[in-house]
Amino acid sequence: MESKGTVESVKDGIVSAIKGTGDILNAVVDTVSGTLANTIKGTGVVTTSLIGTLSDTARASIHGVSEVSGDVGSAAKGAVIGALQGTRETGKEALATISATAVGAVEGASEVSSSLAMAAKGAVQGAVSGVKDIGVDSADAIAAAVSGAMKATTEIVEGTGKTGASVIGASSEVIRSAIQGVLEVGGDVGSGAKGAVLGVMQGMKETGSEALETVGATAGSVVKQTSSVAGSLGKAAKGAVEGAIAGAKEMSLDVTESASAAANGALKAAGEIGAGAVTEVRKALTGTIAGVKVVLKEPFKSKSS
Repeated sequence: MESKGTVESVKDGIVSAIKGTGDILNAVVDTVSGTLANTIKGTGVVTTSLIGTLSDTARASIHGVSEVSGDVGSAAKGAVIGALQGTRETGKEALATISATAVGAVEGASEVSSSLAMAAKGAVQGAVSGVKDIGVDSADAIAAAVSGAMKATTEIVEGTGKTGASVIGASSEVIRSAIQGVLEVGGDVGSGAKGAVLGVMQGMKETGSEALETVGATAGSVVKQTSSVAGSLGKAAKGAVEGAIAGAKEMSLDVTESASAAANGALKAAGEIGAGAVTEVRKALTGTIAGVKVVLKEPFKSKSS
């Protein structure tokens, strides 16, 4: 990006628009889409050279909305929708656009001492809403937003010198917010679960057994968070396994092991919820999913057993 001048221009434009109309979402969408459209028209940049611009524009959006004490989640949502409208990308390029914008939104939230989880939630909502008319699968869009949010969150937490539990806790918050965000905009919990697991796998650094542990933990978190917002646990568990399978194929992991790790992580989480949850999740995961035979560990006891 031309950098500081354009960032300030975006921030100031959003502040002015919000003060004039009071509409945070449309102020961000219009400013971001217009800025990116003009940037592309003026420079002819391609997606690979646009990544920094997307991230910076999203950060500027968060700063602008924060300046008027607005909702960071709405800012992140508007930044993603505006980025998709301004770049007019489709397919893989649209997914790259979503991911880069999510990174900027979470970074911006950190810079103004706001909630990283709310920024992640808004980015996911923007992804779901923004791809409805451009032929991009919603689960892939959610995965792109989660991947970008996870990448930024991990770097921010590790930058404070904290690792381990702090990173896991922050990641759990991103997943919780992602599931909430999907349901709040009328999205399918199965797609949300698939996208959440796939996004975490795309953004994680682990390989081998550590990767499988992350897959299982993520699937479990998806089930728990779905329960907290009264969503279908069966759909969430199945979606989590589908995400694990898709992620394994991308990362050259053993597909059967990845599917089973997700399934057993989901089943373990269901056990912490109750006997009814275990029955629902086990039923959803018994058999073959996306062409892969799922292996569930037995016996399994719920906390209510």
